[in-house]
Amino acid sequence: MNIQAEQSQALAAKVTDARQRMLEAGVHTVIAQFVDIHGSAKGKYIPLSHLADIVGAGVGFAGPSIWGLGLPRNGPNSEFYGRGDLNTLQVLPWMPGYARIVCSGVVAGKDFGRCSRRLLKHQIARLNDRGWTLNVGIEPEFFLLHQDGARRPILPDAADDLDKPSYDLKAMARVRGVLRRMEQGLNTCGFDVFQIDHEDAGGQYELNYHYSDALTAADRFILFKMAAHQIAEEDGLVFSLMPKPFADRPGSGLHLHLSISDREGRPVMANEADSHGLSETGRQCIAGLLAHSPALAAFHAPSVNSYKRLVIGRSLSGTTWAPAHIVWGDNNRTAVARVTAGRIEFRLTDGSCNIYVALASAIAAMLDGVEQSLQPPVPIDEDIYEWPEARFIERGVLTLPQTLGQALDALETDKVLAAAVGVDFVAEFLSIKRTEWVDFCRSVSDWEYQRYLTWP
Repeated sequence: MNIQAEQSQALAAKVTDARQRMLEAGVHTVIAQFVDIHGSAKGKYIPLSHLADIVGAGVGFAGPSIWGLGLPRNGPNSEFYGRGDLNTLQVLPWMPGYARIVCSGVVAGKDFGRCSRRLLKHQIARLNDRGWTLNVGIEPEFFLLHQDGARRPILPDAADDLDKPSYDLKAMARVRGVLRRMEQGLNTCGFDVFQIDHEDAGGQYELNYHYSDALTAADRFILFKMAAHQIAEEDGLVFSLMPKPFADRPGSGLHLHLSISDREGRPVMANEADSHGLSETGRQCIAGLLAHSPALAAFHAPSVNSYKRLVIGRSLSGTTWAPAHIVWGDNNRTAVARVTAGRIEFRLTDGSCNIYVALASAIAAMLDGVEQSLQPPVPIDEDIYEWPEARFIERGVLTLPQTLGQALDALETDKVLAAAVGVDFVAEFLSIKRTEWVDFCRSVSDWEYQRYLTWP
């Protein structure tokens, strides 16, 4: 028997075992799920009896119907197939009878380069070549809301209106059922949720779960979104990762805790003897992130609304810290990169991102720092929210893009990052996001009506 036949036989045995396990768990349908260029979960319901099809040839989709694939409307390249990763097959406790399997893209029988999950896998392979594993802890902040007839957000709890609502137990108690169902469902899926809290705006919460390798972390974040949307909706609420749903309240981030370990599990970026707890490699990684931060903003904060959060100036309440300047420091939440316990907390990211692309681009930036032996600027261990503008100029501190348009311009000129992530993907991303930015610039808002309709 040749090697290919042996591999096919081994896969068939694994599929049989997995199907039996799903049957015993009461599963009748598998959700074959992938993401589009925006990071939105897409897929089909497939009867469990056809599990072998999902992990074999894959599940077929009309490519032009999916954001960001850039596939033609006819010919062999018009079909997009989602090929399932059997390791991700997971029973969904909030959807009895259903399981999810994560798919990566295949077009014309080949791995599809513009599949964002494959972009991340490519960057992970670059780490693996060095014997490294990127571990990622993700901290999703989100709102639980209602909507009015114009789809504007409304706080469902009128009593959740404290000036400093962080850690408010009274408001949490009123939505404890939803939060508890999220916790139970995610824990059944192996997340290990270890805390949930009320954040710094009315209706805003954060749920923290255990870190994992980068690919698992990305797959889990998509599953978190799927679970949270459904559980909230069943309770009459809207789950929102919108970065800034209220102009007068703090926004939501998606902080990424990044650390690297070697084959023996030893930390690569940490050095307790260093003044900031970083090894030389750790400093090179942070230098890469800072050097590419303007372009990274396009991937990590990819919506028009993202830049209502990343604004220059003080926090609205004094306790929610959205970055605006490209600096790093020891346990400094006013910086875009906070160093703590030998890891980097990258604070640029928000929940409107495609998590696969966000992590892929972060790895590419970190590896560029290592490969070019970049050195970060002098760390800033001060509350830069208290700085006058003149001090930023004196210290040579640069500002993050303040609009999506500026971020897209930065990405377009960062050829190193584009080459690492994938030139074709970046071109498609820029094309879609440029259209989004132009649409926004041409729109007319309520603010403009109120200010200009009868003026001057």
